[in-house]
Amino acid sequence: MATDAHAAADFYGTRRGAVAALLLRERLARLWPSLAGQSVLGIGYAAPYLRLWREEAARCIALTPAQIGAARWPAGAANLSCTAEEDALPFPDMCFDRILLVHGLEAAEHARRMLREVWRVLKDDGRLLVVAPNRSGMWAHLEHTPFGQGQPYSPGQVGRLLAAAMFRVERRDTALYLPPTNLRLVLRSARLWENGGRRLVPGLAGVTISEAVKDMYAAIPVPARPRRRMVLAEAA
Repeated sequence: MATDAHAAADFYGTRRGAVAALLLRERLARLWPSLAGQSVLGIGYAAPYLRLWREEAARCIALTPAQIGAARWPAGAANLSCTAEEDALPFPDMCFDRILLVHGLEAAEHARRMLREVWRVLKDDGRLLVVAPNRSGMWAHLEHTPFGQGQPYSPGQVGRLLAAAMFRVERRDTALYLPPTNLRLVLRSARLWENGGRRLVPGLAGVTISEAVKDMYAAIPVPARPRRRMVLAEAA
């Protein structure tokens, strides 16, 4: 079952959802500490994370794929939100500096076509961050959170999918070692869980994070090699 925008909004309105968003935002901020003056697009259910950059970005848009449902910015936010088909993004070519894909890849009906659209609207020197539920983590196996909806991925699967869409992964990270529980004691010690999990069980993260750039060499067709003319001599 794919992520639903209303269910995701309800989740992030809970204490557990707020803690999960905080932990993941901290990792995203390490990768992209400042996007001042840049054009930023979030695809999936990205509003809880785009708040990192919406005050400084020149343009910040949250796009929710049609199969997920409409989503809106929190009250008072001055940026834009829209809904569109995942494989027909309503933007011109090469118009975004940064694209964040969160609660999008696992919910995609046509993941490769969506990533090719992302490639199209991303500038040649732009960067893409893909956040996906980790197949080996606990969060991917509990359906009552957005991370437990849709198709989970291993880091290698994300990398191969990106390569097929002409992206090259340059950095990887992980987040959400916190157990997906409502227990207040666990939520209060969230950073201890994150730090301990990162050192002791790195493969059990709740989500994988992949930063990728356009693989321009993959987009250049390889010229055909000229055929050599062969002469066959008949025996006299």
